[in-house]
Amino acid sequence: MAVATAAGLLLAGFVQADVRLFGARVTGDDVPRLVKFYESAFGLKEVNRVDLPNVFEVLMNFGDTVDAAKVNRGPQVVVMRRAPNAPKDPVAHLLLNVTDLNAAVAAVTAAGGSIQGKPFAFGKTGVLIVFASDPAGNQLEMIQPPKR
Repeated sequence: MAVATAAGLLLAGFVQADVRLFGARVTGDDVPRLVKFYESAFGLKEVNRVDLPNVFEVLMNFGDTVDAAKVNRGPQVVVMRRAPNAPKDPVAHLLLNVTDLNAAVAAVTAAGGSIQGKPFAFGKTGVLIVFASDPAGNQLEMIQPPKR
């Protein structure tokens, strides 16, 4: 559904050329555990850290090395501490393109995440999708584009 909505917005002309995705935020009470999960499952690297009395977050990005991740201008994943009494955010949802959905599923489960259901085809587009969650319950949508 999220893919269809995004595609609909693109086709409708609502996207402006100067607007880019900065990243996505996920929350949990154990930030170091989530950072390890995203490192293990997806190869993200820590590129920055904000550690203030009321805010603790780790900014992560893709790159073969930490230095490469730091210069990557692509969207980041921000892992933020969630207050113990705060409800889980039902909207936290990362959309990740993957080249091998089966390998991504294996990496998520090996890193402590869980998979919700089986991968499914998105209509007749050749796109495969599976929903998962990280150890803190944040939702992930992994999308494998059609093979070319």
